[in-house]
Amino acid sequence: MEQQLLENKWSKSYWFARMLINGDKYGSIGDNNAVLLSLSAALRSVANANAHLTADESLEMYKNAITQTLEERFARASTRLQRVRRLCVDLGNELKTLADIEVLLLTCESMMIPTNNAIANIPSDDRIYTENIAKHYLDAQGEAGLATVVNLWDDAGVKGCIDAERLELVKIFGSLRHTIQENPSISDTDRDVILSGFVQEFERRVGQKRKQRAGSSLEDVTSFILHYFSIPSASTPEHFQADIEVDKWVKTHDNWLIGISCKRTLRERWKQVSSADAGILSKFKIKQIFHVLTYDEDLSDDKLTLLGSQRHIFYLPDESRKYLLAAKHIGLKDYVRPMSQFISDLRLEIRNK
Repeated sequence: MEQQLLENKWSKSYWFARMLINGDKYGSIGDNNAVLLSLSAALRSVANANAHLTADESLEMYKNAITQTLEERFARASTRLQRVRRLCVDLGNELKTLADIEVLLLTCESMMIPTNNAIANIPSDDRIYTENIAKHYLDAQGEAGLATVVNLWDDAGVKGCIDAERLELVKIFGSLRHTIQENPSISDTDRDVILSGFVQEFERRVGQKRKQRAGSSLEDVTSFILHYFSIPSASTPEHFQADIEVDKWVKTHDNWLIGISCKRTLRERWKQVSSADAGILSKFKIKQIFHVLTYDEDLSDDKLTLLGSQRHIFYLPDESRKYLLAAKHIGLKDYVRPMSQFISDLRLEIRNK
């Protein structure tokens, strides 16, 4: 049974999709609907003109049409052209029968193009789902609502974007299933192979976009919070190249800087962060680095001690277990602060004395 599934011609729909979207090796032509449409049109033109040819002759015409269409399209893109030519060769090697042409057409028209449209409809950031809610909380609770807003931003944004992903998937899945059902030559097993491959590739591509959103989510909420409370941002210190992911800079009243880093967790990057010692910070007139963290369970005492001694301050959710323990610890209490205190601390730093 497993071997039959692997040998099913429609299994190639998944691999064709992967080849068409592969940027490093093949130039990622599959994310361009115009290119896919021109490729599809070229293949259908051959289908209309090869009625009197043998199967081998027809297959050769199809391969030539693919090569000619793509090379003409990317003739002026010298770097990308080499990858596109590699795609033509490798794709040609996979097109062994006329049935493979049918699979390639379905992949381009009913899988790749709808997926590209769906990816475009899925938000690239989660601000659309969060800004209004966050503003309402801050309007009602002020600085005391900061921890709620940061966590809400994260949760509401993720849920909103995943709901959008699901909506797009359901629409394309239904359309693709309808297309398959209209083809009497496609069996139930074929249908399962096509639909499962489509869902697998859709989730892979959406997952990439999800990771991009995750990296910018807390930076977005910090920008929103600073703007809401009228805290001006400053530019990065000139020639500062220490390996710290600082999202925003704030200038203090005495013309030093505070760097603000917003992440869910330090994870493995804490060693790189620790490479910027107090001496480097002083050289660039950086007073402190404020870390805003929503998930703090991996924030060990060793990390707090090392980074805290190098002028790093950690703002943690007010009621988190880690904050409550560290705030009472004689060696750690100077390095942790409640998230609700974040804005008031910034105001103390920027106001004139």
